[in-house]
Amino acid sequence: MKIVRIILQLLVLYGFLLIGEAIQALLQLPMPGSIIGFLLLFSALLLKIYPLEWIDAGATFLLSFLSLYFIPATVGVVDYGPLFSGKGVLLLPIVAISTLITMAAAGFASQYIANRSATQKEES
Repeated sequence: MKIVRIILQLLVLYGFLLIGEAIQALLQLPMPGSIIGFLLLFSALLLKIYPLEWIDAGATFLLSFLSLYFIPATVGVVDYGPLFSGKGVLLLPIVAISTLITMAAAGFASQYIANRSATQKEES
C-alpha cells in the first residue's frame, strides 16, 4: 500500500510540473515551467490548499535519490574540457569558497529559523 501511495504522490508532483509547463507555454513566460509548477505547489502548500501529508512520502522518495539527479549535469561538463583545462586551477578555489559560503549561509539561516521558532513556542 505504501508503494501505491508514493506513486500517487509522485503523480501529483508531476501534475504540478505539467501545469507549470502548460502555463509557461500558454503565456510564453521567460521562466521554466518546472519553476512555475514549483511555485504553484509552494503556494498551494503555503495557503493550506493542498496538505503536506498528501505529498510527503513521494517527496521524501525523490529526495532520497537527489544525488543521482546531478549526474547528467556533471557529465555534461566533460564536453567543456578545453574551457576548464586552462582555468581549472583557478576554478578549484572558487568552487571551494563558494561551497563554504553556501554552507555557512544555509547553516546560519537554519539556526535563525530554529531559534525563532523556539522563541515563538516559549512565548505561546
